[in-house]
Amino acid sequence: MIGVTGYSGFVGKVLLAQLQISDILLLGRQKSPNYNQFKLFDLNSTQSLDLVDDLHLVDTIIHIAARVHVMNDGSSDPLAEFRAVNTEGTLNLARESARANVKRFIFVSSIKVNGESTTGKQPFTAFDIPSAEDPYGISKYEAEQQLLELGKETGMEIVIIRPPLVYGKGVKANFYSLMKFVYKGLPLPFRSIKNNKRSLVSVYNLVDLIKVCIEHPNAANKIFLASDDHDLSTAEMVALMAKVQGKKNLAIPVPVWCFKLAGKLLNKGDVIDRLTGSLQLDITHTKNTLDWAPPYSVEHGFKLAAKKSSIK
Repeated sequence: MIGVTGYSGFVGKVLLAQLQISDILLLGRQKSPNYNQFKLFDLNSTQSLDLVDDLHLVDTIIHIAARVHVMNDGSSDPLAEFRAVNTEGTLNLARESARANVKRFIFVSSIKVNGESTTGKQPFTAFDIPSAEDPYGISKYEAEQQLLELGKETGMEIVIIRPPLVYGKGVKANFYSLMKFVYKGLPLPFRSIKNNKRSLVSVYNLVDLIKVCIEHPNAANKIFLASDDHDLSTAEMVALMAKVQGKKNLAIPVPVWCFKLAGKLLNKGDVIDRLTGSLQLDITHTKNTLDWAPPYSVEHGFKLAAKKSSIK
């Protein structure tokens, strides 16, 4: 049996559709009509979980649920709130899993554990010294470290997956907004941002990797980076969004220095860095260790993200 958290989210929905098995225990705050086995579970709860009886037949937990990263967090203490869910909530579940003799715990973390940018640097690897900068990344890093320690103490196998931006049909946030602007034919000023490189991962490739990690013997107690293994500049990303939506690429060439100047004047340097800078992942370790390669192309993921049910 497999236990899954975050099943109602963007990644979780695709995972459930791809698993194609009925022997799944859902752990969450709302019941899915397609699955009978369900246990109320709240990552933010301070109460005892008492899940041992429910988890005793579970072989693998796939933990996707999290307090997600947002650009402008209005919390008075963002780090404390991220820790409560992403660190303590994760560890509470993992401890119960270990008590129930769950064999493997797969934790979907974030590339933000490595850092925010690879501009002027080599791509991130699974062996880099972590350099999390924001509360979300810090909370994920702390969860990773405590999970690995718990694994050593209990013998439960820990698998950590760090994805970058995940996209696909139903994607929201900045990716969705950019796709929508391209669909509407707006002349976006990004044609000259062509020397940066960004790693992305389609939800379909990420789910395929998760499925491999369920049983692969080499996955135990290792950290894996996930990507499509095909990095894009901002200009290339906009061009591909136009292509898959059957639109002309109306991007105009505004020099990169203009963006950087605007970032300084408006105190938005971090936003401009994400737009013009690089964030690349080297997934050689993932591919070699698991004998895995992303089965879906970037264009495949962009096409599904551009479904008209998603972009309006």
